Amino acid sequence: MKQAFVIHNCPGTLAAGHSTYCPTALQRMFDGKKLNHMLDFSNDVSNRDLIVQNVGRISISGAQEKLSAIIVEGKICLAPEGMQSRYIIKPAPDDKRLNHRKQLPANEHLTMQIARQVYGIKTAENALIFFQNGDMAFITKRFDVKPDNTKTKQEDFASLLQKTNETHGKYFKYTGNYADMGVVFQRFVAAWKVEITKFFRLIVFNYLFSNGDAHLKNFSLQQSENGDYLLSPAYDLLNTSLHIQDEDFALEGGLFRKEFQSEIYRQKGHPCREDFIDFAQMIGVPDHQINKIMNVFLTAHPLIYDLTKRSFLNEKLKRMYIRSYEERLQRLNRHSTNPSNNS
Repeated sequence: MKQAFVIHNCPGTLAAGHSTYCPTALQRMFDGKKLNHMLDFSNDVSNRDLIVQNVGRISISGAQEKLSAIIVEGKICLAPEGMQSRYIIKPAPDDKRLNHRKQLPANEHLTMQIARQVYGIKTAENALIFFQNGDMAFITKRFDVKPDNTKTKQEDFASLLQKTNETHGKYFKYTGNYADMGVVFQRFVAAWKVEITKFFRLIVFNYLFSNGDAHLKNFSLQQSENGDYLLSPAYDLLNTSLHIQDEDFALEGGLFRKEFQSEIYRQKGHPCREDFIDFAQMIGVPDHQINKIMNVFLTAHPLIYDLTKRSFLNEKLKRMYIRSYEERLQRLNRHSTNPSNNS
């Protein structure tokens, strides 16, 4: 049964005063085609056979559904087997061990919008879409598929670092540290000093917004039309601490090896600004860019609060999201050389 609910903000850009996708969202997500934010089916028992046939498995719990989708006659539909999909739909996970699991799509959507709108991070195009019963799902436009449906060459960092289940065990995508990833840019990217700066910005963002699932397979290099390899648009950004008890970083080694950690990092178990500055220098971010980037993240931005308020999170999760952000912001602002700030 269709659930009656009213939308006040664009489920794409979160722009206020829209009861469906705003023109900007339609252009970015659906090539300007007018599209309803409601799907023609529900995410319930009556449709499980249809959905299960279409599903892949990923997520912070390892069990989130991903549905392949296409546009047919102005509607988002599940892609038939063997057809190239242009979109991926991620419903709320079924895993009841996840806290507030129904809110996960809204969490990912908000985090992706903050990354783009506040920090200028290039992200996969994304929005929310709704099943007939009112349940939310996150929808993203595939950036590895060209308009002619051919695939763009792309390699994730697990592959680039030659880490597999056979070589590094079941949890291979969580092994190593982010400094190890930085080495990849100098090996494979011609304009690596430009791309390493984008990578650094993304690592700081993931820490500040408590993305504890930023593992090796959630970063990729993508071939441009000129044949060069560039950092792909950011994807799978969300505040995982709202759903599971998480660590600061997805990679077991954190930013870098323990001998490089600041005194605060060693004592408190959480990095401070000096750790990120040292990390940036270690991976080759140009010196003149480091403080410029850090300063953007060290100050609370009003748009973060505005977007959170306009997001599709419930009121409790909005408060939790902001508390999490403010706690990380306080940690990031600590100075390793100032004991009074070490609380």
